[in-house]
Amino acid sequence: MALSWALAALSLLPLLDAQSPVCANLTAEPITNATLDQISGKWFYIASAFNNPEFNQSSRTIHAAFFYFAPNHTDDKILLREYLTIGDKCVYNSSYLKVQRENGTVSKYEYGKEQFADLLLTKDPKIFMFGFALKDEQNKGLSFYTDKPEVTEEQMRVFHEAITCIGMQKSEISYTDAKKDLCGPLDKQHKEERQKEKEGDTALG
Repeated sequence: MALSWALAALSLLPLLDAQSPVCANLTAEPITNATLDQISGKWFYIASAFNNPEFNQSSRTIHAAFFYFAPNHTDDKILLREYLTIGDKCVYNSSYLKVQRENGTVSKYEYGKEQFADLLLTKDPKIFMFGFALKDEQNKGLSFYTDKPEVTEEQMRVFHEAITCIGMQKSEISYTDAKKDLCGPLDKQHKEERQKEKEGDTALG
């Protein structure tokens, strides 16, 4: 199962016009511990646009999605737990992402090779984007995440401007719908199980 944000990225920097305010938020910065802390926790997959056929098809099968990032500062890895609503089913996946601090990227082995994505933070700490293969016209794309299922007009404008910046059209964007989420019960179950494990460990200690 492809990840909801279909990791596959090359450096954004050669494509960006440093003078363009539209592109100002699309600069991948080195990843620090503070960066990892900022993206830690629960996020909602809101929208994406891909030229890559596999990623485009995969993204359009996802009705709703949310996930948890649990970074490990020492190992430079991020535990990813994602909940995808596909059709009338909830699909749960757990995996690890590698962090390339200096490049500002994360990666995952997928589609038979290591795939990379630029971590793109904005002035708003409640949103972020992943940039994908933007030097490759046939495979480029962006995906957009927020810390709540509801998105403000300003937050969506940031994503729309980024889509324009990379030379794609708004009509190419695929959106999710949190109202179609079917993974809430499983998420609740997992939280209860982890809480019981934590209480058990405390009792043993």
